[in-house]
Formats: sequence, structure tokens, C-alpha cells
Amino acid sequence: MRDDGTLDDPNAPSSPTAEMEDGTSAERTTPASRLRAYARDLTGRRRAQVALATGVVCCLGLAAVAQVRDGDAGVATRDVASSELAQRAEQQSASRGLDRSAAPTAPAATSSATPSPSATTADPDTTARARKVVTAKPTDPAPVAGLDKEQMDNAKVIVRTGRDMGIPRRGLVIAVATAMQESNLYNVASGVLPESRNYPHQGVGWDHDSVGLFQQRSSSGWGPVGRLMDPAFATRQFLAALQQVPGWQQMRLTDAAQAVQISAYPEHYQQHEWRATRVVDAIVPAG
Repeated sequence: MRDDGTLDDPNAPSSPTAEMEDGTSAERTTPASRLRAYARDLTGRRRAQVALATGVVCCLGLAAVAQVRDGDAGVATRDVASSELAQRAEQQSASRGLDRSAAPTAPAATSSATPSPSATTADPDTTARARKVVTAKPTDPAPVAGLDKEQMDNAKVIVRTGRDMGIPRRGLVIAVATAMQESNLYNVASGVLPESRNYPHQGVGWDHDSVGLFQQRSSSGWGPVGRLMDPAFATRQFLAALQQVPGWQQMRLTDAAQAVQISAYPEHYQQHEWRATRVVDAIVPAG
């Protein structure tokens, strides 16, 4: 109802605003206005939610980036730490290798340098340490032709002394055969000369003052008794005399030996030729 006493027309359009007592206008509440207000409120909420969601996404993105960066930094840190540990292990291994190896030490100016991998991985037991190659000495031949060790040793002295003098093989056979006949290849002292027994000997004979392998007599000018008791000296004396015999290499063995020895039994030397040849061949193989 209006102030003038008339009733309001329900079909009349409603005014969006009304005059307040204090002169201000107020929006009338209608279904349409409430709908518009609700729509505005809903739109505002959605915008707030979108903004909030966007902010959350941005924060998560920044956190992810920070985490990735931190992860990269951690990986880099671990890589650096692993590299340092590997380097320390390599240096320690190199130190053990150098301790164990015989390699020459580095100069003082470069002593702090890191050893090369080739120097640290080498096995000092197989690459740094030198091994000596020992050449086996030729073994002495066993006794042949029925000789014992002492006889064979004396025959070796005769053969090797003759080779040192440059005597041909034929002269070596003649010398061994002569010693077989004279002393049976033993270094014999003389019972007549007590002096001779003061030197190493392998028996005592009684044929005048004859001594040694070739039974040479000091009284006949072959040399001092002590020297004649030395098998090498006695051999040199015999071979030097043999070389003075003209044509000795073409003679029969017994004739060449008799030309030096002047024995009462000149033919006895010949019986030893085959044995003497076997002995010389055993000591100095032919060829």
C-alpha cells in the first residue's frame, strides 16, 4: 500500500532501487538480483580457486626446479667425491707398487707427480724385477775305456792343456796313450825321491827318479821335481818335446811316443791307441 492509501499493483514493474529515508538508494532484492549476485559470487570463488591453484602449481614448480638443482648439485658433489676417492685409491695403489717395484726413483723435482697408470698396474714381480739366465756349464764326460774318475780327470788335464797349446788332435791321442803306458794315467811320486811325495800324488813308483804322469826324470833335464808333479806342466813338457820330432804327425803312435820317451819297451805304446782315441773323443767330440 502506498502512502496515499492505494494498493500496490503486483503487475507493475519493480524498480531496481528504492529511496531510503536518509536519501540513499538501496537495491531491491529480487530473484533476478539474487541470481546475479550468486553468479558474481561464484565467479569470484572460481577466480580465487584458479589463482590459488596457479599459485600452488607455481610453488610446486619452483620446488621441483630447486629439487632438481639440488639433485644435480648432489650428483655433481658425489661425482667429485667419487673422483677424489678414485684418485686417492690410485695414488695409494701406485705407492704400494713403487714400494714393491725396483724401478729407479724419480728426480726430486717431479717426486710429487702422480705416477702413470702403466707404472702402477705393472706387476713388479713380473715386469720390474730382472731374472738372471744362468748358462749351464758343460758337464764333464763320464769315464770311458775302463778308466776311473781319477784317471779320467788326468786325461782331461792332458787334452785341455794340449788344446791350449794348439796341438792337433793326433798329438792329444799320442800324449794320452803315452801316459797310459808310463803311469796308467795316475800322478805317481817316486819312492827314490822322498821330495816328490811332498806334492799331491796318486801312488808311488820305483823306476829310478821318474815322477808324474809321463814318468819324467828331473836328473835328465825335464824340470824340477815339484813342477813335474803338476800334470799340466808335465803335459806341456811332453808335447813341447813331441813338436820337436820331425814328421811326428805321420808316424805310428808308438814311434812318435818312443822318439820322446826313449823307453826300453818302444812297442808298448801302440796297444793304448784305441783307448786313448775314445778318451779324447769323449772329452773333445770330433767335428
